Amino acid sequence: MTQTRQDGITLRQWLPLVGLTCCAFVFNTSEFMPIGLLTDIAASFSLTEAQAGIMISVYAWGVMLLSLPLMVFASRFEFKRMLLGVLAVFSLGQFLSAVAPTYPILVCARLVVACAHAVFWSVASIMASRLVDTRHGALAISMIATGSSIAQIFGLPLGRAIGLAVGWRMTFAVVGGLSAIAVVYQAAVFPAMPAGERFTVKQLPELLKNPLLIALYAVTVFMATGYYASYSYIEPFLAQVAHVDAGAITMTLTAFGCSGLLGSWLFGRLFDGHRFPFLAITLSGVPVALLLMGPAASSLVTVLAVCALWGCCATAFNVAFQAELIKCTSADSSAVAMSIFSGLFNLGIGTGTAIGGAVVSGPGIAWIGFAGGAIAVVGVILAITVLFPTIRRAKVVA
Repeated sequence: MTQTRQDGITLRQWLPLVGLTCCAFVFNTSEFMPIGLLTDIAASFSLTEAQAGIMISVYAWGVMLLSLPLMVFASRFEFKRMLLGVLAVFSLGQFLSAVAPTYPILVCARLVVACAHAVFWSVASIMASRLVDTRHGALAISMIATGSSIAQIFGLPLGRAIGLAVGWRMTFAVVGGLSAIAVVYQAAVFPAMPAGERFTVKQLPELLKNPLLIALYAVTVFMATGYYASYSYIEPFLAQVAHVDAGAITMTLTAFGCSGLLGSWLFGRLFDGHRFPFLAITLSGVPVALLLMGPAASSLVTVLAVCALWGCCATAFNVAFQAELIKCTSADSSAVAMSIFSGLFNLGIGTGTAIGGAVVSGPGIAWIGFAGGAIAVVGVILAITVLFPTIRRAKVVA
């Protein structure tokens, strides 16, 4: 029987790919929810925003520490079994978060979610690329990024809206319910997908001898740190510095996410044919946007413009880096290489959130854009002086 095709992808491939995109939406909605609800969560436990922000750092550092050991353990399992198990643990963590009676228990519940996060983002792009023919790999990876961006468009603002209407606990419960539905859906449509040769810790030294991989990792840490030094406190920044009301904050976060969707689309359209200009422009756009946060705060229009540039460039460079990582590693080691990428990205999230918290408690929240921008500039310099030459050398060798 001839199968329906969408962009050359068969229906049998399309259905699980859409499911993975939805899972990416749910996972990123969960990760970013505390940012949109930070003030309410802090108030529930009589904390300051900076104190409540510690939860974001602990979550990110948990992912950082757990990504590699959990991925090495999970590499023995067939991908479908791994995916269903990860979704089940993720759902459990959300329901535990919804009923947490104290802040420490909420943090512990978020660490349960972090375990699932650590594995999912280590394999999401890899599973997507393996679901389709090689020529459609970039499209499949961009769909995962699209799911992530849609989480910022609808998931984060919707989670914030639910939290404002009926309390932040209900937001976690809704995400738990959605992830439970995802388990049932993927159980029905996801194909059997062999995991390949089991990865062992003894293979790490060989993997880390890859100069392109090391350069990608180094740039990623600085970009993620700079990004989250500012983004983790964007809600109180908009309220206290830009003097934006609650409805306009939700609109701004939605615009941020829409721009991320644009970045994902631009990746799918432009990256293969314009590799270096794409990387250079998207990387540079992040610190430019961060450094403009303070000056732009006087007008909602300029705030929206800065957030649009920020969201577009951040999503585009992130998905481009994942594509580069898959290109420069073997099929058997790509999942673990991606888990290290995820761990280091979350090192940046946690460290950036902690730095942002220190800025909020010290010089003041108005300075988070300058702090984040300065760190991201270091990432851009590393990309220009180390990463790009390494990519060119690798291309010549290939």
